[in-house]
Amino acid sequence: MDLTSWTYRRRFDVEGVKGEVAIKYGLTAVESRLIVGGETLATDRTPTTGEEATRNHRLAATLPDGRAIEAEAGYINWWNVGAAVRIDGRLVHESHPGKTIAFPARLKKMTVDPGVDMSRFKQNRWAIGVDIALGLLFFVVAKLTDLTTAAIFGAFAGLALIVAQRFVKVNIIGGLALFGVVMLLISAGLAWAFQDDWMVKMRTSLVGGVSATLFLLDAGIDGRWLGQGLMRYLPYNDLRPARVSVAMGSMAAIMASANYAVATFASTDFWLVYTTFLDTFLAIGLAMGAINAARVKTG
Repeated sequence: MDLTSWTYRRRFDVEGVKGEVAIKYGLTAVESRLIVGGETLATDRTPTTGEEATRNHRLAATLPDGRAIEAEAGYINWWNVGAAVRIDGRLVHESHPGKTIAFPARLKKMTVDPGVDMSRFKQNRWAIGVDIALGLLFFVVAKLTDLTTAAIFGAFAGLALIVAQRFVKVNIIGGLALFGVVMLLISAGLAWAFQDDWMVKMRTSLVGGVSATLFLLDAGIDGRWLGQGLMRYLPYNDLRPARVSVAMGSMAAIMASANYAVATFASTDFWLVYTTFLDTFLAIGLAMGAINAARVKTG
């Protein structure tokens, strides 16, 4: 069973035919259905990676009155999909008139990359789900109480998961749950010990520095803890754990240094804008570069 991330619905009502083309995106596959009168007349399915993933979906069937209906579905740009419907070979509907339904050329290069393996998400769904749940728990408790309480509560929840792992067969702490517990404890300790404005600003740099140190130490043991754990989140089969640890340790060090520089040389108002919005874009850019550097290039 594939996990659905989003379903696009392209409805039409032409020449007495009312229906829709539903395009469902999952972690490992994309599935389209041609639905008329509440009944699925045709389906098509492609994987999310590889050469096969780049073709348009074609859904052909025969209507109750004997006419032939065919729907074509696929990308119209990087973030949206469209559908065109033909009856007896005549184009009768376009969800996005004038738009060409074709896989974007630049996206195709990424999709057919032999190093990409989306099935990794499915294989590690329990560990990833637990890590996400731990993060959501921290967010909810922080909203209801304060950051210190949330960090302590999250850390104890993580320790409970370690105990629970002994009694369940599926791997629930194989991602970064243990690392999250350690970082929550450190964050809670800093929040508890230092309440002044300067230390509030420095908490990100201190935690980032600890994170960078742990990742780089992990690289020294071939990434057997953090590197291997982080790889569960990444759809690449050409990564090496030690490289991942070095890349992410370097990223954490840069983020910690950037926060220190902004906190030291900029106003508090600007620091708030930076830590709330700007550092997110920096993190995304650095993460993309880090993961690309961690991949083993062949050929």
